[in-house]
Amino acid sequence: MDARSFVLALLLAGPAQAACAQEAVAQPAAPGQEAAPAPASQLLKDPHDDKFDMSRWLLDHRGFLPVPIIITDPALGTGGGVALTFFQRPAGAATTRTSADGRKTMVPPNIYTAGAMRTSNGSRAYFGGASLHFMDDRWRYRGGVAKSDINLDFYTPGRFLPPQKIGYNTDGIMSLQQVFRRLGEQDLFVGLAWIYMDLDISFDVDSDREQFTPKELSERSSGLGLSLEFDNRDNTFTPNSGWLGMIEGNFYDDLIGSDVDFQSYRSHTFGYLPFGKLAAGGNRFVLGGRADVRWANGDIPFYRLPYIDLRGIGSARYQDTRAATLETELRWNLTPRWAVIGFVGGGRTWGRHNSFGDGQTEVSKGTGVRYLLARQLGLYTGIDYAWGPEDETFYVQVGSAWR
Repeated sequence: MDARSFVLALLLAGPAQAACAQEAVAQPAAPGQEAAPAPASQLLKDPHDDKFDMSRWLLDHRGFLPVPIIITDPALGTGGGVALTFFQRPAGAATTRTSADGRKTMVPPNIYTAGAMRTSNGSRAYFGGASLHFMDDRWRYRGGVAKSDINLDFYTPGRFLPPQKIGYNTDGIMSLQQVFRRLGEQDLFVGLAWIYMDLDISFDVDSDREQFTPKELSERSSGLGLSLEFDNRDNTFTPNSGWLGMIEGNFYDDLIGSDVDFQSYRSHTFGYLPFGKLAAGGNRFVLGGRADVRWANGDIPFYRLPYIDLRGIGSARYQDTRAATLETELRWNLTPRWAVIGFVGGGRTWGRHNSFGDGQTEVSKGTGVRYLLARQLGLYTGIDYAWGPEDETFYVQVGSAWR
């Protein structure tokens, strides 16, 4: 499993650029007075419609917020855990900024988180991280460290017919550190990253080790990455409009502590198109599209190979040196709070073991329900049910399923 994907899946994503940014900023108390804390019953209701809503709880809450983690990945089994999360805005920090097109958006607060998880197949992890913003959101930091003990299966495409399933375990440390710099007043960021893994690799059947070369079994990788990201989505939790485009490359070399030399790349685009109108305001439908291509060159360890990333398909089920995914999702807003979704996607892997033409496209599809949990942040949560070529499972979603 890719270290970057795993660590990012564990760490809480940074707050969104709210569509109602000015509403999201708590008003200061009058001079010489301290702001009285609002009762919990008020913090969990939205004065806009008197419905259950966590916007004020998340933005005005002081102290740690427990966030449940629910895992239903077919590759990892069922399980869960908890993350303790702290929201904080430094004294004197700006609360809003004006972008190049004149839009006023919220500068997200800083987030710190730590937690633990465990699943039914014996996998477990402990992690901590942060999402920080500096100088009116001109600089961003995202990063974390995880101690993990993960059980997965590797399938050997192109080597055996039918593919052979090899159970293995990775036990060790993973780290992701990223810094981003906004370019001018644009919604464009350039980023630098350091990705590090130091893992002990073991197999359920020790003789399966013979299926891999020594370089494929390398246990330590250290790489530096460069990325360019454009993001004009109306919010980063559950977008309704705009698009995200990013291209990144990570380079692993013995000069920076890696046992093997290889390169990994990713290019992805998420787009959102709203249409139709609700009588109570807002859009009736939001159509989303996703294109995601990942590839790797060099002496990449077998557990770092790109894989098809779709709901209904287990993590790392289909792997090779190239992986491409297309997916579309339609959200139908039945009311300003409740929505249903439908999604379908396909992915293909090729490269080391198969040519593109010999690779098989794997398709998954599903449906789900959503509730607008935090209106000021544009955050929906809900449950998806998805089925793919081998698995059927459900996912608890907080925000968008696309990462």
